[in-house]
Amino acid sequence: MSELSKELGISAPQLYKWRKEYEEFGQGSFPGKGNLKQTTEQERISELERKLKDAKLERDILKEAIGIFSKNGR
Repeated sequence: MSELSKELGISAPQLYKWRKEYEEFGQGSFPGKGNLKQTTEQERISELERKLKDAKLERDILKEAIGIFSKNGR
């Protein structure tokens, strides 16, 4: 590692850190562009949280619509 770090001009601890990240996250280790590194479980949780947020928003809109239509029916 030390020889490689000298060759690349990168500190050895940085190479160890990158290797550890690659072992943990595989191909998703270095996504770039501000994307988070997530395991498949974390990705699934994020997706479900987005869907839950959307469902709550739809529910709130429907509640509001029911309130409006029930007032107009009187």
